[in-house]
Amino acid sequence: MDKKEIQEQRMKEYFVQATKDILKAEGIHAVSVRNVADRAGYSFATMYNYFKDIKELIFYCVSDFLDECEEYVQTSIKKGKVGPKKIKAMMVAYTEYFVQYPGVFDLLYIEKPAALGNSNGYSQLITDFPEKLCAEEWNYCLSEGIYHEDELSMLKSDVLYTVTGLLVLYMNRQYPQTHKEFVRELKRHLDRILKLKQQNEEQ
Repeated sequence: MDKKEIQEQRMKEYFVQATKDILKAEGIHAVSVRNVADRAGYSFATMYNYFKDIKELIFYCVSDFLDECEEYVQTSIKKGKVGPKKIKAMMVAYTEYFVQYPGVFDLLYIEKPAALGNSNGYSQLITDFPEKLCAEEWNYCLSEGIYHEDELSMLKSDVLYTVTGLLVLYMNRQYPQTHKEFVRELKRHLDRILKLKQQNEEQ
């Protein structure tokens, strides 16, 4: 990478970080070209040298937030957990990340993708993410015979829809009413989907 490319990458990172800070603190409705430029410490005209528009800038943030979420999940998991128990723990940590950052949750789960540009790529990134996050554990479950190949696709879908649905209800409708109740319900549903109770009884 030459000097010009390094400078361009650095400038992009300034604007991306500024946008991420606004999204976390105030939400997507506070994101504007001027707000981002002010926080980054540059003129709004400078931003257009590196991004086509604010939608492209936000799309960069989506990818960054998913990387950040993955790092949060990995550091939250206790050592020794494998297979279904680790998938459960990872999904609980996944929701905890969004509970901490409601603005990021709104960006990923509430805002319409078409309003942010690259709608197909945006939607695909988000819907594929929970499965990607747990890919190693799903493969472990398959190799150990914990789950059969013909049921794996349905289990992954059940986890995605259940975790997403509960998260949306809790973040938007405060149902269940407390975070403790939300986590309890989430774990109960994951136990059922992943057949954890049945596996414990068989051991």
